[in-house]
Amino acid sequence: MKIPIILTLIIFSLGFIFGLISINNFSKINDKDLSNFKPKIEFNFISILSNNLKVIFLMLAGAITFGLSTFINLLFNGFNVGALIGSTFLTNEPLKIIAGFILPHGIFEIPAILISAVAGFKIPYEITLYLLDKKEKPITEEDIKVFLKLAIISIILIIIAAFIEVYITPKIATYLLT
Repeated sequence: MKIPIILTLIIFSLGFIFGLISINNFSKINDKDLSNFKPKIEFNFISILSNNLKVIFLMLAGAITFGLSTFINLLFNGFNVGALIGSTFLTNEPLKIIAGFILPHGIFEIPAILISAVAGFKIPYEITLYLLDKKEKPITEEDIKVFLKLAIISIILIIIAAFIEVYITPKIATYLLT
């Protein structure tokens, strides 16, 4: 399982770095450019959970897309996290913002994303080993058990993250930023 883990960490890290770098372009935007911006995000448990579950299932779908959906979504989510973290440094209190708005649920959400990505790369990796004559069967019962275990762990973590994001993160952010 080393290769899927290493691949996951490299792709997420590349996305993260690109996100951090890209934030320099956003720093040139002034408040007038943002005056008409109104995000259309519903902030309730069901909407946050369903959005996050979509991410997890797209990562897991790598098992049937030979890792393509996992790769794309891992890069995209790494980019988003990098841009989000980078944007906090455009404020006066970046550490408070990270500790208040990102960290409480992020300690569950980011591992959930990474674990689901490892699962998404697991099956294609095993098939690749089979095609290279490094194993007898393309997918074993053990491979499926590991995939399902990783999938279940990531789903549980993403449910916890959604709960924390909706019910706990706002309270921590309010406390830290007031």
